[in-house]
Amino acid sequence: MADPTREDIDATAGLVALEFGTGWCGFCQAARPLIDAALADSGARHISVEDGKGRKLGRTFGVKLWPTVVVLRDGKEIARVVRPKSEAEVRTALATT
Repeated sequence: MADPTREDIDATAGLVALEFGTGWCGFCQAARPLIDAALADSGARHISVEDGKGRKLGRTFGVKLWPTVVVLRDGKEIARVVRPKSEAEVRTALATT
């Protein structure tokens, strides 16, 4: 399945956690359980996007470090967490109104 486009993301309804990272990134691997736990009962749709050279979606969101979780409501960014160190950081971002 192809990664979503910026237009796809901008058109999403509801609460979305858009996660940028890579499978080989140590920071991403360390944050994976924290992000998963925070999302488990959040009601947010989780979209994980492989980021890197030649991949434009992360650039449109200004992503520079992995993992970055961009929280959107109805396609608009409401919060962001870069390299989360705790589940609470992600939960706080998801609770932003």
